[in-house]
Amino acid sequence: MALQQIDHLSEEQRECLDNCLEATQVCEWCADECAGHGEGMAECVRLCRDVADIASLHARFMARDSDYSGDLAATCADACEACADECDQHDHDHCQACAEVLRECAETCRSMA
Repeated sequence: MALQQIDHLSEEQRECLDNCLEATQVCEWCADECAGHGEGMAECVRLCRDVADIASLHARFMARDSDYSGDLAATCADACEACADECDQHDHDHCQACAEVLRECAETCRSMA
């Protein structure tokens, strides 16, 4: 409901902002789960944490109508794609769920760039 009250956002921007918030949450979850799996998961943890930070920042930039939002959208899309590629390499449910969310986030961020 709160996103509907931000009047400067288009429907496309609202979708992107929502996707960034979802990506932030799923990446935090995935990173935490991967940390418990030991060796071989360090890159997944690192990329998930990177995306969580970048996607959260991008969502905040969109909400305040920052002039830098477009530049950050491209970076967010790149990070989401890299992280989704990494998560796809792991059979864990959390990695597969993360990859799915990140592909959608990357697509909407790419359209904002």
